[in-house]
Amino acid sequence: MVWFRFRTTFGDRRAEYAAMVLLVGLIGGIAIGSIAAGRRTQSSFSAFLASRNTSDLFQVVSYNGYDASLTDTIRHLPLVRRVESAAIINVAKLLPDGHPDPASTGTSLVPYGSVDGLYFDQDRVIVRQGRMADPHRADEIMMDAQTARSLGVKLGDVFPVGAISNEQANAPDLDLATVEPRVRADVKLVAIVQDEHSVVEDDADRAFSGQVIFTPAFSAPLLQCCSSYAMSGIKLDRGAHDVAAVESEIEHARPPSPAGFYFHATSLDETLAAGAIRPEAIAIAVFGAITALAALSIAIQMIGRQVRVGASDVATLRALGASPAATSIDALIGVTGAVIVGSLLAVVVAVAVSPLAPIGPVRPVDPSPGIDFDWTVFGFGLVVLIVVLTAAGVALGYRAAPHRAAQRARTTARRSSVAAAAASGGLSAPAVTGIRFALEPGAERNPAPVRSAILGGALASVALITTLTFGASLHTLVSHPALYGWNWDFELNGYGGTNIPEAQANELLRDDSDVAAWTGVYFAGLQIDGETVPVLGEDPRAAVAPPVLSGRAFGAPEEVVLGASTLSHLHKRVGDTVEVSNGGDPATKLRIVGTATLPTVGAPGGLHLSMGTGAVLSYHLIPDQVRSTEGVPPGPSAIFVRARRGASKTTAQASLQRIAEAMNHPPRIGVLVLGVQRPAEIVNYRSMGATPAILAGGLAAGATTALGLTLAASVRRRRRELALLKTVGFTRRQLAAAVAWHASVSAVIGITVGVPIGIALGRWLWILFARQIDAVPQPTVPAVSLLLVVLGSLVLANLAAALPERSAARTPAAQVLRTG
Repeated sequence: MVWFRFRTTFGDRRAEYAAMVLLVGLIGGIAIGSIAAGRRTQSSFSAFLASRNTSDLFQVVSYNGYDASLTDTIRHLPLVRRVESAAIINVAKLLPDGHPDPASTGTSLVPYGSVDGLYFDQDRVIVRQGRMADPHRADEIMMDAQTARSLGVKLGDVFPVGAISNEQANAPDLDLATVEPRVRADVKLVAIVQDEHSVVEDDADRAFSGQVIFTPAFSAPLLQCCSSYAMSGIKLDRGAHDVAAVESEIEHARPPSPAGFYFHATSLDETLAAGAIRPEAIAIAVFGAITALAALSIAIQMIGRQVRVGASDVATLRALGASPAATSIDALIGVTGAVIVGSLLAVVVAVAVSPLAPIGPVRPVDPSPGIDFDWTVFGFGLVVLIVVLTAAGVALGYRAAPHRAAQRARTTARRSSVAAAAASGGLSAPAVTGIRFALEPGAERNPAPVRSAILGGALASVALITTLTFGASLHTLVSHPALYGWNWDFELNGYGGTNIPEAQANELLRDDSDVAAWTGVYFAGLQIDGETVPVLGEDPRAAVAPPVLSGRAFGAPEEVVLGASTLSHLHKRVGDTVEVSNGGDPATKLRIVGTATLPTVGAPGGLHLSMGTGAVLSYHLIPDQVRSTEGVPPGPSAIFVRARRGASKTTAQASLQRIAEAMNHPPRIGVLVLGVQRPAEIVNYRSMGATPAILAGGLAAGATTALGLTLAASVRRRRRELALLKTVGFTRRQLAAAVAWHASVSAVIGITVGVPIGIALGRWLWILFARQIDAVPQPTVPAVSLLLVVLGSLVLANLAAALPERSAARTPAAQVLRTG
């Protein structure tokens, strides 16, 4: 009997079943796909490193010559699986006169000579154009795109290079215009490459770029005579777990050597990269979670509507001898089938959108682009959709008992006071009819899906408004540097370790009418509770300082402000004390008085501050020998400059450039004027591409489709009423207008409810997100976008109602009245 009844009523309910399948499939698929995309994005850098056969530990020796015996000693340590090395060699492109080109030397361009395959089979570089150089050929080289542009060479060019000895390079009277290279050769550029460490980097790291890679065949004869320092990439048996033990073993096994021996664990890069990628991963996962909640809520409403449709027949079925189990199955058989089919469709949609991930900086170099089958997320999402929606159907079916159905029928028979007010207010008959259709379920036997349409529109509005508010807040963060620590306009930077002459700088800045305030700062790495932390040293109560997140700025030499991530890593709270040491003098106790969003500043390519990492303390805690790198009286590493309010940034920058040039004289390398230095989190935002827009568009398309099908079901349920309206003189145009009013009223109610809730939810989520990435939590409400959403919702609702309008206009009155 149940199966017979399902088959005979399927034609009347197929639009509702189709709406449920499409809603669960499209919106649920977007939700599952977004969560999977967030998960894939978060793990993308680890997967990328694994594909490059990346070393677990780098050991660097910054004194002359490549030490083969040290490399051999490391190779035979018990926890070491493999070691490959490279050396920085004194090689430069030659000018037509045979002398080294000064443009191809310096800290912005580093010539790496692979010793035994580093960069070729271990820590492999990414070939963006061309092919990997043959390690057995001395006449082939590779370089990154920026270096190729700076040297004026293109892929396939052949040009001369020359190597000078360490003695020549270290001579106090070195003049590249007259030095004679010890070795000359012609090489061919066969590849434009990208180093694995440049995939996720901030603006401070980007300043330390420029890489030329020579083959082992070229490097071999230059290792002892013409190399400045060397590095070894070490693969360990248990990866990061063995790093500390191997570092200790190398320290005990290596021969005595000058200062300049240090380690760098790849796990640190992975941690920093994961932190930089985390905003994109969280943002896309949050979008998925919001969409999932919307899909579940709308689907449950549709299930409830389906159960209520058959509720009036339950008493008849019971009178004919149907058991309680049979009546329950009668209500759920179609719903359960639609849920299962829709959930399977959701997995198909999630698989279809998986090529959009990962988003962010790893996407261009993703080792496994295309479709990704994340069965953990897909399987869990499938189970959640089926279990939650089926359970909701069972619960709603239980509520559909005869006495509850009767009570509900009496409740829904109430007339809408809004429709009555519209009629008394003189609105047209189609308008009053459309309002009544939108607010009144209608006949008890076959009620229209009023609440489902309204709630569905409201939930779709909540999801869209929440997404827009979150996205606008992210845009505000990117466009307002003060929110990520850059609480000034320009930085005078002592390039190459230069100390800025403080007295001269103060005098020049004081005379500049475009400058409102400035502060000299020092960069260093100090031990805080035994952990090496990048620090920003400045005067207590400095005129220019990073923005404080909690507590207050430090105002005395015995106080310190920490980045939020550093505070958490040290397991401290505001008000606790830490011990700060420079490695030589006794440790100093400092009290933590606050946390701050720290700027991306410091030594390029090395340890420097970032949004949540570092400390701000008195510069007196940094030793003089660290603050003065040139044997001259200490001067600041940089000066943060805040322009006068209303001053032209272009004019102020030009004025600062003149000040910098006035301080550029020997023995200083130079003073640069820097604009905003963005952290990796902000740099990566631009690499998200169109993925968020595509996913949001998918959500809008799913919600619009569901609304259209819901309106179609409503019109189908109103066939008898529409037929009666025709008999009393309604024209086709008036019937279509009534359906349009129905769609518009449903959309307006959904917008009225959804906009404020979406704004509140978006702001709340953004504050949580900003705190996760250690940014200043300042949410933004996109007024223009909200207005466009309101207008767009009305337009989409009426477009979705177009087919139901035509159906209503063409409904044969006589046939409906005869069968009704």
